[in-house]
Amino acid sequence: MTIITVTAPTGRLGLDQRRRLAGSLTDAVLEPEVGQLAPAARPGFQVHFHELPADCMAIGGRLLSEQETPSDIITINVAVMNAAWPADVRAQVIRNLLARLAEACGMEKPSPTWWVNFGIIEEGSWGSRGNVLSILQLLESGVFTPERIAAIRAAMAAPV
Repeated sequence: MTIITVTAPTGRLGLDQRRRLAGSLTDAVLEPEVGQLAPAARPGFQVHFHELPADCMAIGGRLLSEQETPSDIITINVAVMNAAWPADVRAQVIRNLLARLAEACGMEKPSPTWWVNFGIIEEGSWGSRGNVLSILQLLESGVFTPERIAAIRAAMAAPV
């Protein structure tokens, strides 16, 4: 249902931080997506950690490897199935992700060089289990709250 990809310079996130983020980033998206923290929904979420060498990342037009004090670049890309994702829910997810990252890194607030990209995969463009999936197929799984089911059904019925 959801893929969260964290890209950071090699060595920026240690094993304990990645372990903590695997759960906390999942929950940061899971709760707004299904309307509650539903443990049964967790298998539908993947978190991928991608590390790049400092000479493969740049900010301000300069490679991190060539900066006297390398910038703290981290990006989080979130891919979710098309559903009810109004601006306020997307904003909540983005704030949740940045806050969980700051907590895992022992920082009071997120760095201004951390970015989150929220992507909605349109209906008919998500596949698993050997077939194309729809969020509508998952609504009867028992993990979505009645409010989220109603919001998703309404959003999916709306003309594009």
